[in-house]
Amino acid sequence: MNYKLYNWIWKWHFIGGLVSLPIVLLLSITGIIYLFKDNYELREKAVYKKVEVLGTRLSFQEQWDMVKESAKPSAVILPQVEEEATEFVSGRFSNKSSVFVNPYSGSITGNYQLNKTNLFKVRKLHGELLLGKFGTKVVELVASWMVVLIITGVYLFWPRERGWKGLFTVRFNLSKRILYRDLHAVFGFWFSAILLLILAGGLPWTDVWGTSYKWVRELTDSGITKEWKGRGLKSDAKGSSISLDKMLTKAKALNLDGEVSIGLPKSSEGVYSVSNETSNLETMQKYHFDQYSGVELYHGTWKDIGVMRRARLWVMTFHQGQFGFWNWLLVLFTAIALVFMSVTALLSYLKRKKKGEWNVPEVPISFVIGKGLLLLLVLLALFLPMFGISLVFIYFVEKLRRKKFSNS
Repeated sequence: MNYKLYNWIWKWHFIGGLVSLPIVLLLSITGIIYLFKDNYELREKAVYKKVEVLGTRLSFQEQWDMVKESAKPSAVILPQVEEEATEFVSGRFSNKSSVFVNPYSGSITGNYQLNKTNLFKVRKLHGELLLGKFGTKVVELVASWMVVLIITGVYLFWPRERGWKGLFTVRFNLSKRILYRDLHAVFGFWFSAILLLILAGGLPWTDVWGTSYKWVRELTDSGITKEWKGRGLKSDAKGSSISLDKMLTKAKALNLDGEVSIGLPKSSEGVYSVSNETSNLETMQKYHFDQYSGVELYHGTWKDIGVMRRARLWVMTFHQGQFGFWNWLLVLFTAIALVFMSVTALLSYLKRKKKGEWNVPEVPISFVIGKGLLLLLVLLALFLPMFGISLVFIYFVEKLRRKKFSNS
């Protein structure tokens, strides 16, 4: 074994892990909380959605006209039962809000604004540390280093002296430092692949990596088509628009999977858009209809979505544990394991740390990075730009340190 290389990799695994530790713990804990998002929203919205069936039901068109007096809804959610208030949605992403209308009395039962909820604060803490764009870049930097820590961790733990049994056993009969080290390493090894997949699901939300991914996707035309988005599609403005009730009848007849929403026309030439939100991604569909004649202008399916967009949707869905209970449980256990790995790594370090010293693994000043390792670092730097930036910073710090050492 090349001990110089081993110690060099261990040194940067150690430094990277120690510096990233507070943020990793924060991301893990907030991620665990955010996994309960669906349950939280169901409970919060249930107060507004539950209504009593009394008298004649108002038409959806009448309800829409009432909501337009105080808001500008962009979509309506297809109701599932008679005892459910009609949900009109406005805004997108962080500014998304819902107005609930009692279809029997016409009264507003409530307004659910996403960015006013406690869970939204957890989401902002998880994604940007409540520090805006700067925080987003810090999270991306740590996420990038986590990828490197996983790769270097697997290398450091790969069976050597203890053989293959080292992958399955923990030494409880030796020192506490060894115990914590083994717990960190064994859990880290067996959760490494899932952690990489979860990290892949988080990267599309980041600033630098996410923007770069989007740029490549557009360059290769492997995203969502303009027709899917409704761009270039116009209604033939003749006569009167069909009622929202007729549009809902059409939407129900499509028998789409998951939660179905109807995008409302924004102008006289706008179109009705029907789409479904579901964890069964292959059943995703999008329809556009002429708002006057009700004629279908476009129908898109999963096959019409480009490969890079499909990949993004898949990893992001997995990241949020939305493929079903198995996925939710797997991500939950992985996040808990990451907290456990972080704590055991810190405890192992504190057990070996000498008072007044950092105890950073020592690497001979004569050590030179080989071409193979250099190529790997360049590839990682290109794939993870924030890691690349930190690598340049580390290079100059190390150069100054070596210069100071040679002059002393």
